Amino acid sequence: MADSDVRYGLAGVLADDTAISKVVPETNSLTYRGYAVQDLATRGSFEETAYLIWNGELPTKAQLEEFRRKEREERGISDDLKNVIASFNKDAHPMDMVRTSLSYQGQEDREADLGSGMSKDGFDEEALRRIALRMYARLPEMVAAEYRHRQGAQAIPADPALTWSENFFHMCFGEVPAPEVVKCFDVSMVLYAEHSFNASTFTARVIASTTSDIYSACVGGIGALKGPLHGGANEAVMHMLKEVGEPDKARDWMLTALKEKRKIMGFGHRVYRSGDSRVPTMTDYFKKMVDTVDTDEARKYWEMSRILDDTMVEAKGIYPNLDFPAGPAYYLMGFPIPMFTPLFVLSRITGWTAHVIEQLSNNKLIRPLSAYNGESQRDFLPIEER
Repeated sequence: MADSDVRYGLAGVLADDTAISKVVPETNSLTYRGYAVQDLATRGSFEETAYLIWNGELPTKAQLEEFRRKEREERGISDDLKNVIASFNKDAHPMDMVRTSLSYQGQEDREADLGSGMSKDGFDEEALRRIALRMYARLPEMVAAEYRHRQGAQAIPADPALTWSENFFHMCFGEVPAPEVVKCFDVSMVLYAEHSFNASTFTARVIASTTSDIYSACVGGIGALKGPLHGGANEAVMHMLKEVGEPDKARDWMLTALKEKRKIMGFGHRVYRSGDSRVPTMTDYFKKMVDTVDTDEARKYWEMSRILDDTMVEAKGIYPNLDFPAGPAYYLMGFPIPMFTPLFVLSRITGWTAHVIEQLSNNKLIRPLSAYNGESQRDFLPIEER
């Protein structure tokens, strides 16, 4: 294989088919099962989006009520898992905690091997759907328990009377915030839920292609998402804003960073060339968060973001991605920066599990070739002759 045949980073390589999501070039819209995410985010709910991603169609009112009922029945992690979380190193990154927690639940789940090569019955789509719903229902409690453990506080159990998003705030903070805050969070969950063959999703599909179990695939996805070039970018954006400090320093900070060729997180995307289609919606809801919080600090982060965005576009023609408005929006909701990427996990579990199911429905082991550039074959010499 010639070097010219290598697509580094698999850029431009079509690895498989998918019916789950697509970026439509004509409208520059990310679509889930054909629906534009901005419509799903602003006019629907994350619960409706999760149903859509797994089932291919939006739910009727009756189907959504049944879906919500099943999700609420699946809430509640085991006492053993609660004890495991309580034993975690409080200084560990929350992504390490969520990775370990999901893996622990996998070994508790008696259905974990159903639908994989570990099961004598082979592919079982309904079993995989049940497990996907279980992860979706219980991951929020894992992340919330980990957050409270880091704060030195007791975990708060799930409340079946609350929606998925309301319940997460309840488990983290002991109360449900204003509807505007819950809606902003819900919007972010919709926008982060799925994005075709991104790094973490492709990781999950590679693992699934070996016919390993769905928990292993999603734990692998968590590992990939932790990286700052992928999910961890929303954390890096907030660190950047804190480093900039004040709006009147933002333009010079950006120009200096560009001159020094620093890696600036929250800008650019491998798929979009004229701007991430999710950004306008998330930016609108970031502004709603600023108006809801209504503090000088909130307005400061908004002004800095606008100046950094304008300066980057003016200087380089590079547009922000979803992480750019999502990071400060999460911060204004009260979430600490290291928790931002676990929030991404809560959303993307829907996309990962849908892709695992799709992969296994027509599975081919994913095993690309490589272009060898090492030494030619050599003769082995005895140690005395080397």
